[in-house]
Amino acid sequence: MNPDAPIRLAVIGHPIAHSRSPRIHTAFAQQLGLSVDYQAVLAPLDGFAATVAELRTRGWRGCNVTLPFKPEALTLATQASPRAQLAGAANTLGFEGDTLWADNTDGIGLVYDLVAARFALSGKRVLLLGAGGACAGALAPLIEAGAAEIRIHNRSPDKASALVERHLPLARRHGVNLKTLGQLDGGAVYDGVINGTSAGLGGQALALPSGLVKPGGWALDLVYGPAAEPFLSWARAQGAQTRDGLGMLVQQAAEAFALWTGQRPDPTPVLEALRAEANTA
Repeated sequence: MNPDAPIRLAVIGHPIAHSRSPRIHTAFAQQLGLSVDYQAVLAPLDGFAATVAELRTRGWRGCNVTLPFKPEALTLATQASPRAQLAGAANTLGFEGDTLWADNTDGIGLVYDLVAARFALSGKRVLLLGAGGACAGALAPLIEAGAAEIRIHNRSPDKASALVERHLPLARRHGVNLKTLGQLDGGAVYDGVINGTSAGLGGQALALPSGLVKPGGWALDLVYGPAAEPFLSWARAQGAQTRDGLGMLVQQAAEAFALWTGQRPDPTPVLEALRAEANTA
């Protein structure tokens, strides 16, 4: 192996051209003085496993995984982290000899971003809207961060119940009151509300009652850009502090970069640069 060869990494998805991951990881590498070749790779919808196998054969160190391949990524692993197993999905794969390890850095990226934004979690009441892949990835780190109570509301109650059941042992170990929430009640006030639904991606606004979030509380959408605006506009009208998912994206990328390289970059200047670009676009 050539010691001067760059560390080869990728993000795999379908579609993939929109991904900001190459921009983010290139900035991390420059920050740490590392030689990294990070590429966006489009995989056929029925060809994810073959794409991963090809990268391994060509000596790549690992890859990020985005929609729609995160659940399949977990099934390829010979070793999987507890958080990936609880999420039922992986967004980070690493290739080390015969080992293909899997992790899910989405949730810890969310927690790191909440901390960076000074949005309090410990001892707080949190409402999680949605029970899909994004919420599944977020739940275990939210529990481990010490929220006193987490309620999950989803339009398909059975899906929310299954997510709660899978995480109940972890919640009990951490003393977190974890339950589903059937009806959104404007009288049930939360310190923080996280939107993990896909409504904004379709240009739709969630039908949310007033009074869900405390004035001075916080609200975060797991997506960023215009798709986050309907939810964040509702939250601002409630007097909440708001944040989109761009910080989570950068934080989860930093976690993955550290797993691959053993060096953790500082996400702050990278996030600031992305926000500045978005404001001038």
